[in-house]
Amino acid sequence: MSPMHRRRFLGLAALMAATTQKTWAAFPDRPIKLIVPWAPGGSTDAIARAIAQGMSGAMGVSVIVDNRPGAAGQIGTEAAARAAPDGYTTAIVELPHAIAPAVTSRLPYDLLRDFTPVTMIGTSPLVFFGGAEMKDFKSFMKAATAAPAPPALAHSGAGTVSHLAAELLATRGKVRFNMVPYRGSAPALNDVAAGQVAGHFATLASGASLLGAGRIRALAVASPRRVEMPALRNVPTLAEAGIPGVEIDQWWALVAPATTPLDLIERLRREASQALLQPAVQERLSALAVNLKGSSSAELRAFMRAEADRWQKVAREIGLQPQ
Repeated sequence: MSPMHRRRFLGLAALMAATTQKTWAAFPDRPIKLIVPWAPGGSTDAIARAIAQGMSGAMGVSVIVDNRPGAAGQIGTEAAARAAPDGYTTAIVELPHAIAPAVTSRLPYDLLRDFTPVTMIGTSPLVFFGGAEMKDFKSFMKAATAAPAPPALAHSGAGTVSHLAAELLATRGKVRFNMVPYRGSAPALNDVAAGQVAGHFATLASGASLLGAGRIRALAVASPRRVEMPALRNVPTLAEAGIPGVEIDQWWALVAPATTPLDLIERLRREASQALLQPAVQERLSALAVNLKGSSSAELRAFMRAEADRWQKVAREIGLQPQ
């Protein structure tokens, strides 16, 4: 490169750097989109709206929740992965995103390659619910073992967390179950209450109303330790009830498209973390039994990688092939 061309190149690079710094300094100067790959009304949507409201006030621009449901979350997640990496598009990912590569043969995105982690949002224990007539989990397993035909366990569709948890329970508990698919936890738990199926794994948020009405019973939690929430304080862990190795927390995290500048990732992380400290946000998410838990971008990346690896192993253990 000649001296003249070198000077022009350095001048152009300096101009681009100055322009970028000016753009980042002005960030944000328009609304930020928060993509939720599910329909409105669910727990993920409620979490996203609480975070968006908290961030909007602090950042001085609206953080708009954009629901993009369809194809088991693939449509919205792909849209987020393909968005411009300029800090103005973020997305919620959660436990099903870590499970998907183990049970789906062709995904239009890669969780670890196509996203830059921002921060963990929180976790919620997975609860095993049974009928109200069941005294405790050990009584449930005793009845299941003695039943002349395999009892029915509801799940929310092949490859969902409730399906894999039910298969793990069967494998680790050495009990046969008839796995019955439903279109979600709401109808599954209604049938648990009605005695049509014996049990179902779901979050406390999904079962709270039926549990409060005494129509179902929380028999065990799939957590490493007991849950310090009034509704679950006296509920044993699966390990305490004799089924070790089934520890599953639902989790939610905030991500941005890959190659989003790290300065912007840090700004988003800081604003989201501050939102999680706001009393109004904490109150809304506590009502959903969400244990708020922030993280650094690096910590979240390591966590997501570990979760993806873990569910690959679980799928192999229970003999589930990608479809």
